[in-house]
Amino acid sequence: MSEAPSQVTPSAPAGGSEFDRDTMVRTREPGVHEALLSPGWAIGKALNGGYLLAVLGRALRQALPHPDPFTITAHYLTATVAGPATIRTSVARAGRTVSTASAGLFQTDSGGTETERIRVLATYGDLDSLTDEVRTSAKPPAMPPRDQCFRATDHPGGDAAVPEMGRRLDLRLDPETCGWALGAPSMRGEIRAWLELADGRDPDPLSLLMAVDALPPTGFDLGLTGWVPTVELTVHIRARPAPGPLRVAITTRNLAGGFLEEDAEVWDAADRLVAQSRQLARA
Repeated sequence: MSEAPSQVTPSAPAGGSEFDRDTMVRTREPGVHEALLSPGWAIGKALNGGYLLAVLGRALRQALPHPDPFTITAHYLTATVAGPATIRTSVARAGRTVSTASAGLFQTDSGGTETERIRVLATYGDLDSLTDEVRTSAKPPAMPPRDQCFRATDHPGGDAAVPEMGRRLDLRLDPETCGWALGAPSMRGEIRAWLELADGRDPDPLSLLMAVDALPPTGFDLGLTGWVPTVELTVHIRARPAPGPLRVAITTRNLAGGFLEEDAEVWDAADRLVAQSRQLARA
């Protein structure tokens, strides 16, 4: 049974962003890291899976000799709540080009029982060491300018309908994919948006781990009304993003048996595909 990390005090250097403060981890000893998870990234009572993946990603960065996540897969075992957490990392291989490790995020309840919330396997490298060659058929999503898109605060339900996490983001939803908010989902399973952190912090590989899971779920555009909890999420970081707003497009092609897949593409301000993901979620 691990000791609850009651001494963690999140802080950041002068000028640090809310995202950096809220994903901060402290290494207590090799392979053991402490975090204080912020309620500001909640969707209802549970914390957002992308935010939690960024916290785990930061712990893995401290545990590995390489700085950037190339691929990371998370299995969400139980809902994670705000408060202290312990992250345990285990390095499988540290090579010259890439390194691989696993990590688990644990929380301890008031009775002293520890529960594992998330299990992760990741490979890290150095994005700056990659070549500039790009051969792709992928194209950035066609979207209206940001000032012609809907903010989360434009929701017909008013400010009370905005999840707590939405207040950390400058999210501008493509009107063509917002019919669900008016009770008229398109049934295409598509949602697109411009995305920035509300405090203006530029994107980086860790914030991309959050970005792939930051939009309202495509289940809304398929007529679902409840939230869609993630079971498994795999993210590929393809390049270090340029400064400026991101464009995120998510799609679902198949809802069956009470589960759906959700594919995401994240494009930076230089029209570069910087992140891709797929998750399995419960409908």
